[in-house]
Amino acid sequence: MPSLEAVASCIAGYDPDALTVSQAQDFITRFVPAVGAVEMLALRSALGRVLARDVISPIAVPASDNSAMDGYALASAALRTDAATVLRVAGTAYAGQQFEGQVAAGECVRIMTGAVMPAGLDTVVPQEFVLRTPEAKPQDETRTPSPPPRQAGESQSITIPPGIVAAGDNRRLAGEDLAFGEAALNAGRVLRPADIGLLASLGQAEVAVRRRLRVAFFSTGDELRSIGEPLDAGCVYDSNRYTLHAMLTRLGVEVLDFGVVRDEPAALEAAFRSACENADAVITSGGVSVGEADHTRKVMATLGEVAFWRIAMRPGRPMAFGRVSSNAHSAVLFGLPGNPVAVMVTFYAFVREALLAMAGAAPQAMPMLRARATAAIRKKPGRTEYQRGIVTRAADGDWDVQLTGAQGSGILRSMSMANGLVVLHHGQGSVAEGERVDVLPFDGLV
Repeated sequence: MPSLEAVASCIAGYDPDALTVSQAQDFITRFVPAVGAVEMLALRSALGRVLARDVISPIAVPASDNSAMDGYALASAALRTDAATVLRVAGTAYAGQQFEGQVAAGECVRIMTGAVMPAGLDTVVPQEFVLRTPEAKPQDETRTPSPPPRQAGESQSITIPPGIVAAGDNRRLAGEDLAFGEAALNAGRVLRPADIGLLASLGQAEVAVRRRLRVAFFSTGDELRSIGEPLDAGCVYDSNRYTLHAMLTRLGVEVLDFGVVRDEPAALEAAFRSACENADAVITSGGVSVGEADHTRKVMATLGEVAFWRIAMRPGRPMAFGRVSSNAHSAVLFGLPGNPVAVMVTFYAFVREALLAMAGAAPQAMPMLRARATAAIRKKPGRTEYQRGIVTRAADGDWDVQLTGAQGSGILRSMSMANGLVVLHHGQGSVAEGERVDVLPFDGLV
């Protein structure tokens, strides 16, 4: 793992007292390591895990040309363009069974969805587009009996209007989904429900995934009380641990909650040591700004290599980042501000992507939505601002966004009311009513 000093030397204009959001993100990306351990998991247990190796398809999917719908398989050369095409039904092809009959010129085969295309046939006409002619009953029982019907109630022939179907219609080609030897999924992918289904279609009972990332977190501050404790004068309930627990749970990491740690050197050092000995990353909230009563900064610096940043952003200006160590174990450290909204904003701006990278996930662009501001928004260039917004669909079908009201970093209710963050970029100035802004939807975040 590179040192903080080595990474800082690679960042243009690096100044810990005046970092832009993009510089801080670049710094973190260069510094964090990915876990190397790999484990095999049963497919049903792999949802949300990070794929450790490329999955190469051991088969072609589908294995053979097959029908995309219920209908009639035919040779496209038999289709007439100037008049209706009449074909005799030579039999029925069912899914999971090979059609064994012979198909002569002027014949077709009744076919079910997923059934293998009979040899020589390349097109399927949907059953609702044809006129079926019932099989005629023998008029004279003394005459030579006709061949037995293929199936009770089956038509003897069909009539296809001209122009209804073209050559190759409604036929799935062998290997159309995946060819034999093709990469089905690439390493670094966070497995989604569709990926689980895809792996099942290849017959994969198990899959190699990265070991789950372990993340420890705790809050600092003598004024904090845990839920269930009496709330003394001047104290507040610790909401940050519950917010962090929820965000980490949605990321799919292994969560280690170390509770509330008093702002005392011995207690802080014990918490840091235990956290970094048991986790890959440590997240704290509070104690990273300059203050006479804050011992967190000193303990962080004692146990490792830590940079204390002032980032040109609002909310969330103070932040610590680096590495702490104890008894030959080390962990990446994220020291977040103490204000509830600032904790969430800095998590989404910096920590989320870093933890995904540490888990081995491929880089993922944050999904942004463009929406019209319903009112003017004041902003000075020179910092990135994250304002809480409510995005709605306007009458004209476009997206509108309005702010939730007061934007103080301690107003957690504003995050609860919002369904996204309005991102006002570093060089951006005030926004006029009707002007488009970037919005980071909460539903796009895991």
